[in-house]
Amino acid sequence: MDSPGLFVLLCLGVFDQAAASSVEEITWSYSGLIGQSEWSEYFPDCGGTSQSPVDVITTQTRFDPSLSPVTPLGYSQHGNQPFTLYNNGHTAIIEMPEWMGLGGLPWLFTAVQLHLHWGNGGPSQRGSEHTVNGISADAELHVVHYNSELYPNMSAAMTQKDGLAVLGILIVTGEETNPAFNNILNYLSRIKHFGQKVFIPAFDIQSLLPEDLGRYYRYNGSLTTPPCYQSVIWTVFHERVQISKAQLLKLETILYSSKVEDPEKMLLQDNYRVTQALNQRVVFTSFSAESGKELSSGEVTAIVIGVMCGCVGLAVIVRFIVKTIRFFKVLHLETVVVNSSTSSWDVLHNNRPAPMPRINEPEKEKQKKQELVLNSSSAADRKDEPLRPVKASPSWLQPLLQA
Repeated sequence: MDSPGLFVLLCLGVFDQAAASSVEEITWSYSGLIGQSEWSEYFPDCGGTSQSPVDVITTQTRFDPSLSPVTPLGYSQHGNQPFTLYNNGHTAIIEMPEWMGLGGLPWLFTAVQLHLHWGNGGPSQRGSEHTVNGISADAELHVVHYNSELYPNMSAAMTQKDGLAVLGILIVTGEETNPAFNNILNYLSRIKHFGQKVFIPAFDIQSLLPEDLGRYYRYNGSLTTPPCYQSVIWTVFHERVQISKAQLLKLETILYSSKVEDPEKMLLQDNYRVTQALNQRVVFTSFSAESGKELSSGEVTAIVIGVMCGCVGLAVIVRFIVKTIRFFKVLHLETVVVNSSTSSWDVLHNNRPAPMPRINEPEKEKQKKQELVLNSSSAADRKDEPLRPVKASPSWLQPLLQA
């Protein structure tokens, strides 16, 4: 090869190396210089048609009965080796051991790392990357895996359509502390600045996941950070995980995206990408629409209160009905008794002889005296009256009498 040709090849090689180095050295951010709106200018895949995250509109999802529950492999077998936790200027990352993996997918996937996305604690109440029916959660956990059946490592897999599988866990806040997340949050103060790294005690990774791994949303998407390769099989769980407000506050206020030596300290906040167009993609669900209807905490509270009030109201109505029935029963018995008593008295009363007229005592004495006087007079009259002579029988009758 002549000298001019060799010179051209050397120049092209230097140019390609410089271009690759310049891409690797591009410092992107979520806002400001080379923010989300400029990502596609430096990372072409960020302007693709299958980008993530997305807004899951539940009425437009499609139920796929063939979707089986996700199966974490070795998540609880953390061993004695510590985990590595570090601040990469965009999030807090935990490197996962290679014996951890993910089943329930067409291929076996090996775990690589997990990281978090969050907001700033402001009134917008945003922090998660994926949203459901336009509603954001307070934060989101991602667990990243690569297809170890088809590709040798993460670097080779991340550019392939079926190369990665990421679990998305939506995080909400409540009153109770989640002990599992303290395995991460308690060590954030040791990686406050970009580039800092620390070893932390190993723990059960599965304790970070929701209990129900069988209900989720599934779609094909991309990495949510540059270079935004469209190589991810996304699994976003339907069930949320809860942490306390104090835990979320620590996550939102303790890390910096700047280095220790930087004169200007920049809090690491709002490290979530806005939702991308779904385009022609379909979001599948592993559960039916009836069983997976989204309910807010307010709706759940209202339903619980409504059920309780309904039960109390039903109890009052039943008690009223029982008391009413008892009242009418008692009233009926009393009526029967009264009617029976009245009828018996009428019968007895009708069968009684008519009462004799009552006579006063003086009248009785007077009447007795009169009777005695009358009896005496009659006896005297009979005594004083002369005996009448017996007339002789006629002559024609004597023979008969003598016979």
